[in-house]
Order: sequence, then C-alpha cells, then structure tokens
Amino acid sequence: MAISSTGVGSGLDVKSIVSQLVAIERQPLVALQTTATKYQTQLSVYGKIKSQVAALGDAAAVLASKSGWNAQKATSSNAAAVNVTAGSTAVSTAMSVKVSQLAQVQAVTSTGVTTGSAVGATGTLSIQLGTWSGSSFTAGSTSAASVTVSATDSVSVIAAAINSANAGVTASVLNDGTSERLVVRSKSTGAASGFSITPTGGNAALSAYGFTDSTVTAPSSSGMFMGQSGQDASLEVNGVALTSSTNAMTNVMPGVSLQLLQTTASAVDIAVTQDLDAVQKNIQTFVDAYNALNQTIADATKYVAATKTGGPLQGDSTTLGLQTALRSMLGSNSTGSSFSNLSEIGLERQKDGSLTINATKLNAAKLDMTNLQNLFTTNNSDASTNGFGLKVRDFARGMVAFDGGVTAKSAAIQGAIDRNSDDQDKVEARASTVEAQLLRQYSALDRQMVQWNALSSYMSSQISQWNKSTG
Repeated sequence: MAISSTGVGSGLDVKSIVSQLVAIERQPLVALQTTATKYQTQLSVYGKIKSQVAALGDAAAVLASKSGWNAQKATSSNAAAVNVTAGSTAVSTAMSVKVSQLAQVQAVTSTGVTTGSAVGATGTLSIQLGTWSGSSFTAGSTSAASVTVSATDSVSVIAAAINSANAGVTASVLNDGTSERLVVRSKSTGAASGFSITPTGGNAALSAYGFTDSTVTAPSSSGMFMGQSGQDASLEVNGVALTSSTNAMTNVMPGVSLQLLQTTASAVDIAVTQDLDAVQKNIQTFVDAYNALNQTIADATKYVAATKTGGPLQGDSTTLGLQTALRSMLGSNSTGSSFSNLSEIGLERQKDGSLTINATKLNAAKLDMTNLQNLFTTNNSDASTNGFGLKVRDFARGMVAFDGGVTAKSAAIQGAIDRNSDDQDKVEARASTVEAQLLRQYSALDRQMVQWNALSSYMSSQISQWNKSTG
C-alpha cells in the first residue's frame, strides 16, 4: 500500500521521510551524471577531431598526387575571338590561332503567307541531311525523315510537325505582323549538317516549303531560299590549316580546347602554363586543415591557470600523443628533393604548433617547381622520409581507419558512456527497490500505530470507568 500523505495512525510525514531516504540512495547519480556529461563532451570533441584528421588527409592526398601539381592555366591574347580552356591532361604549350571562317548552321526561309492561312495542299516533306556543293546535294548517312502535311495545316502546324520528326533540324515561324514564314535550321553546325527538303504530292502550294537548290538565295514562289549556308570553321593553328564542323574544338592539343567566337585578321596567341594559383590554393588548404586540427587539440587539452579549469581532454594520453605525432611529422625531413623540410619552402611552425606561410619563401620555391613538388610527392617506401603529402595522408588515413587511434579513442569513450548509463540504471533500480521497502515498512508501522492508539484509548476508557465505580 503506497503512502503519499501523513500517516493515519502515526502522524508521521511518511512522504517526506521516504523521499529523503531515497534521495540518499540516489546520491551516486550526481557523480555519474557529471561524469556522463564529461564523456559526452569528449565524444563530441573526438567527432570533430576525426572529421578534421580526415580533412587533413584529403588535403595532403591532393599534394601527394601529380594531379595536385599539374593544373594548367590557359590564356588568350584575344578571348573575344578565340577562348581557350585547359583540362587535366594539358601540358604547358603555346600556339597561334588565326580564324578565317566560323562554323555555322544552314538556315532556309519560305515566302510569306497570310498569318494562320492553310497550306491548301496535302502531301509530304522529305528532309534529308547532307552536304551542298552549289546546286548539287550529297545525302548523308542518316535516313530522310518524312513529314506529312494536310491541306488544312498552317505554317505553325507544319513547323510543329517538323520539330516532332527528329530530322536533325528545327523549325520556327517568323511573323512580321501581317504574314508569316517558315524558317528551318539545322541543329548542328558544319557543312555536313546541311539539308534538303523535297515535297511530294500536293501542288505548287506545298512546293513553296521545299528546298532543293542551294543557289536560290532570295524569296521564290517555287520553294524556300538559302538564308545561311552550313559551313565548317576554317583556321590555322601554328600555321597548319584545320577545319572543324563546330566552333567548339576539343583536344586541339592534348587537354586544350578552343572556342571560336570571331574571325581574326591576325593570329591570336594562346598560352598554356602551370597554374601556380592552383598550387598555392592546394598548399593553403593543407595549411588551413592542419591549423584547424591543431587548434581543436590545443583547446581540448589546455589548462587555464587563472580559472583552474582544463579542457575536456586535458591530460589525455591519446590526444596528446596525436598532437605530438603531428607536430613531429611536420617538423621532420624528406629526401628526394633539394628542399628537405617545410620551413625551407615557407611553411613555418609557430610556438603554438600552427603553420604560417612565408610568402617570400614559397614564391621563391615555386620557381623550382620540380623540387617543390618532389618535397610532397616523393615515395621512398619509407614513412619517415617520404614526401610530406604521402606522410600526412597515410598518417591521417591510419588514424581514422577502423582500427586507427582516433577511431579507437572514440569507441573507448562511447564504451565509457554506455557503462556509465548502466551504472545509472543500477542506482535507479536500487533506489526504486529501497523506496518500495520503506513504503512497506512505514505502512506496517502506521497500521501498528493504529492498533496501539486504539488499545490506548480503550485502556484509558476502562481506567476512567473504574475510577468512577470506586469513588
């Protein structure tokens, strides 16, 4: 029987007594909960450390690979006429480009008819891709597409039918306010993307939408006229004549692409050189990643004498060992380059363990790019003398691997949290048991007190009666 108020027979404040006794049983929870908070903070910090170690490893991996050093930058002396881009396979080179003709699509236009009027003829338009030479047409390898035209079709309906035919051309309607014209353009540039349109059946009305003679360059009642002929781009690269069906030319030289935008009266100078800005960025990313990790570890292990407080990992051997290993690694030497350590290229360690970049030293090192690269990429099959990109990459990957130091430490902290939770559950279980026992005991006491009080009242009554009878 639970008691939640003053005892009926005893008059004792049972609820308060039991509550205070159970609170004593729960007292160990205070220390356990404080410890749990500490463990949770440590786990959070190690989650951050693990993420930052992985980021450092990624930054080092870029510097460990040739791709981290081979980025090329392309420039054009006249980007408005010839634009240039350099891909990952590009190498330093130079070229001159002179453009005499741009690639373009073929475009034909019909004579104007009243807006919305019907063609008045039934038949088909056969559209064939190929190449024009004067009035002579040579069909390409693609089969002709057939477009059915009804007598009630307007120019807009014909244009929609052509677009649905997947014929390698696009059709649109040009409206000048009083009349409309059918305009058909090839989808691709180049001489081989020309086309003919052959009408079949119908009458002269349907023939007005045919195109079978590229020499017709003015409006004609007998068919559409050539507004623009399809042609290849013509250019010279380093004096060598080239043609291209498109103005976007890829791999003119390995990894180098050109975008032809204008014809040129004189040659445009193209230069592909190593992208030093990309190298600088990769080195800066490496330094930033290390400094972020260094700061996190320093904050987690510090001791503030003024407040006599420490970081959540103060004195932790794993964390201090990681800090020592990183600083020692970045202060070590590498073989395989005329540079032997990071300080020689301007990556200088500070008293707090962080790195700063000495721009003067690094810019000087960039003048000897081969040895600068070797300082990070040399593989001596020896972790102590490998290039710094390999050293740091492999160290970081090892630390965050399944059985790595950082991963193991995180797992150990999580294990401590789990055990702490079990201990709290045990304390709670014991407190609940004690509470139940105390309630039973005080309930029994209260019932006994009821009996004693009843007996006391009875005896008092009897004594009173005796006194009256003998008086």
